[in-house]
Amino acid sequence: MSRNKDQFRPETHPNDSFLLTTVVGSYPKPKWLNRAKELYQDPDHEFDEDDWQEAKDDAARLITDEHERAGLDVVVDGEMRRNEMVEFFAHRIEGYEFNGPVKVWGHNYFDKPSVVSEVEYDESWLVDEYEFTAAASDRPVKVPITGPYTLANWSFNEAYADDEQLAYDLADLVNEEIEKLVEAGARYIQIDEPALATTPDDHAIVGECLERIVADIPDEVRIGLHVCYGDYSRIYPEILEFPVDEFDLELANGDYEQLDVFKDPEFTKDLALGVTDAHVAEVESVEQIEDNIKKGLEVVPPEQLVVSPDCGVKLLPREVAYGKMANMVEAARNVEQDLDEGNIDIERGAPAPADD
Repeated sequence: MSRNKDQFRPETHPNDSFLLTTVVGSYPKPKWLNRAKELYQDPDHEFDEDDWQEAKDDAARLITDEHERAGLDVVVDGEMRRNEMVEFFAHRIEGYEFNGPVKVWGHNYFDKPSVVSEVEYDESWLVDEYEFTAAASDRPVKVPITGPYTLANWSFNEAYADDEQLAYDLADLVNEEIEKLVEAGARYIQIDEPALATTPDDHAIVGECLERIVADIPDEVRIGLHVCYGDYSRIYPEILEFPVDEFDLELANGDYEQLDVFKDPEFTKDLALGVTDAHVAEVESVEQIEDNIKKGLEVVPPEQLVVSPDCGVKLLPREVAYGKMANMVEAARNVEQDLDEGNIDIERGAPAPADD
């Protein structure tokens, strides 16, 4: 695939170097949106469908504006209209049904869906969401989509002989949705596959899914793959064969212990590096984030580096999420300036062998 990062470079970008800044997807919802949902679900309250739609629209505008104020080059609406990354899509795909919540850990429950018949594409999943966000912002908009491997892996399969065939059928549906998003103007699509690095030896299935997903999608459309947590050595370097432009990886939470995995062989794609920890409710300093960004430059040159949080930040206090984004943008601009001035000398490549 062609490298297509520069199409998102702002006309007023202050530096010659360009480290694209964005977010993975989810963002803390305003407290009043959760209250509005309670009112909408209360049969005794006159808070109707139009009221609920207006509340979601207002929240999407608010968070998109918050991303702009933080200075992000590419924005997302914070997934204000989504509840959970599998459940949201399963409600929109023919062949899924729900039988109640399943306990996943502690006191947390997940409304795990079942695939009870062959999956089929019905109405568009995200085009309305994308068009609304694009109209609310003058910046490029990224569209996150839960990937077919995770949609299959995190569901009960009651209709297919195996999860592999289910994943392939779901990949065809994702391809159909991306075609509609591209028609609507979307140029940056992120496939979320958190199940990938936690499941051994299934990278070949994900690779085939991605081949189906990008079939007939124009080269100028940027396709990213987000993988959070897990053992990356299980999937590297095989993932370099995937037909995507960018890998978005969670590394800050592990203090970059897995960074060396990506140094040998050479990382040939764009790296969207997690530089703030989505699991820690403290705002990293600009200086700390600058150091984290420079770790990414040990793996790829600046033209292949994208800067983002480790993962979605929806579980953080909103002021913390905003602080992380604002500091991240400031840090990226500082590193760009240092690159322009020749103040950064980082050697890339294989890690030095350990002493015997």
